[in-house]
Amino acid sequence: MECKKGAPVGVFDSGVGGLTVVREIIRQLPNENIVYFGDTARVPYGSKSQKTVIRFSEQIIRFLKTKQVKAIVIACNTASALALEAVRDEFDIPILGVVAPGARAAVKVTRNRKIGVVGTDATVRSGVYTKVIQGMDPQIQVIEKACPLFVPLVEEGFKEHEVTREIIEYYLESLRATDIDAMILGCTHYPLLRSRIRVYMGEDIQIVNPAYETALDLKALLEERDMANGDRETPGSRYEFYVSDTAEKFRHFANTVMPFDVPETNVVNIESY
Repeated sequence: MECKKGAPVGVFDSGVGGLTVVREIIRQLPNENIVYFGDTARVPYGSKSQKTVIRFSEQIIRFLKTKQVKAIVIACNTASALALEAVRDEFDIPILGVVAPGARAAVKVTRNRKIGVVGTDATVRSGVYTKVIQGMDPQIQVIEKACPLFVPLVEEGFKEHEVTREIIEYYLESLRATDIDAMILGCTHYPLLRSRIRVYMGEDIQIVNPAYETALDLKALLEERDMANGDRETPGSRYEFYVSDTAEKFRHFANTVMPFDVPETNVVNIESY
């Protein structure tokens, strides 16, 4: 098992949003090596069909397995909602999604049993958060709201732009008018807008970041299976970054998210996997 412990964790997303999950994994598991894939050629996943998202996820997992990863985190709510069950059945490797960890955290913090969820069209259409949350507590009311423009705003670097404030208000006005007391950021891009969402929604609402909760779940999984990399003698963990397009644009953006300068980012012909 020793070589397995030193093997990297694979993480993938439709673009840059999954870097919020990588950032949390690095904080919680500083000894782990990570291989990240961002499907920048085919972002966003939120408008794609389930069949397409499953196919994309299968291709990416096959690529990550060539890197001898010991576990995979689907750092994408849409792929977690639409493809997680299918790929878990297909591949002989531990695979985690981001939906269950975020849902569990929201159930824990809500006081009035009313939870809001913001996500992509596909995630909201799937109703996966409502299903998972009510599976934990059938008495909880879940209000899901699609916010499809949040992803391109983040991808294009518009986090601080005035138009982002207007779009947040446009999408979240109806949620703010409810009496939810917890809200899940149901897309890994959305934590990059967290401070602006917090200002609009107000301090009384607990905002749940599934990226943080997923990192904790990964830590528990690796420790439970005796796969955690406990080697503190190594000079530092290795991080590799791959994309399906626009490597320089990805790297430039990643440098604004990650706690270090992202090394060389390589383009992969993901359709060949």
